[in-house]
Amino acid sequence: MRGGIGWLASASIALILLSLVLLSPAGGDQPKWPPLEPGDYSFSLHYRGIDRTWLVHMPPQAANHQPLPMVLNFHGAGSNGKQEEHYSRMDAAADRDGFIAVYPNGTGRLANHYTWNAGTCCGYAMFHQVDDVGFVKALIDWMAARTPIDRRRVYATGISNGGMMSYRLAAQASDYIAAIAPVAASMTTGKISAGHPMPIMAFNSVDDPILRYSGGYGRQVSSLFDRNLGNPGVEQGLARWREADGCPDQAQIAPEISGKDGSRNKGITATRYTWGPCRADTEIVLWKFTGSGHVWPGGIQNRLVAFLGRGTDLIDANEEMWKFFSRFALPQN
Repeated sequence: MRGGIGWLASASIALILLSLVLLSPAGGDQPKWPPLEPGDYSFSLHYRGIDRTWLVHMPPQAANHQPLPMVLNFHGAGSNGKQEEHYSRMDAAADRDGFIAVYPNGTGRLANHYTWNAGTCCGYAMFHQVDDVGFVKALIDWMAARTPIDRRRVYATGISNGGMMSYRLAAQASDYIAAIAPVAASMTTGKISAGHPMPIMAFNSVDDPILRYSGGYGRQVSSLFDRNLGNPGVEQGLARWREADGCPDQAQIAPEISGKDGSRNKGITATRYTWGPCRADTEIVLWKFTGSGHVWPGGIQNRLVAFLGRGTDLIDANEEMWKFFSRFALPQN
């Protein structure tokens, strides 16, 4: 049962744990509590007047009580961490590759229907200017005080509004985040203030009916809001990051992968574009799809097709992003 150990942090416990982290040497946090064993947990902390919550999946490798890398996986607008855990199928990848999977919850008026303040999107969190960057940093500090994690190998991903949140963390919390892998998302954050070149692997479809590849949003989304949510376009956002990371202008283009006749992926293609090496030997990668929709490649297939478009497992986003993440770590202090 999730949270079976009973660690639902009160505000006072959270403050104590955060103070312990701040007193610990950077990159060498020593948890003051028994390490988390393999399994599933629910946690919370009181941050800026709001009870913030998240789910954690500890892989079998946690039984060794050694520091593990951690991947933050952010849900899309109107969703929640539990749905993202199920939809993205990341727990299986965490068990296979030995990382901690964390599924934070955003904020909102309705239970289990949350959003993230990713700059110019989305919903409740944006309109109320919720400090989601600060919350995520507090979450990472809390986890480091609670169980062994490798502070130099914390990564962020997410779908749609959650992927936008990973872009914002890359721009404004680069001292915490080593690399990101947004899915069906674009850059909706203003200034890039990254303290190191940021490795990025993005997954986007030119046929996404929700977040348009060239900019803006589909009618399903635009009709719900009375103002522009500021999607500049996938490639426009990545161009900003290529400039910030000092990447070459020309991409290396891998051979196109095509769905076979008779398969669920018929008519879908995936092509990998790589810009690099950038400064500090980082890379920016775009997996560019045709035929698929606003979906997590390799996740639960063909959910709400009329609204989101076709699913695809032509590639497995979890597998591809972990191979990418595992090559990068925060710079040594």
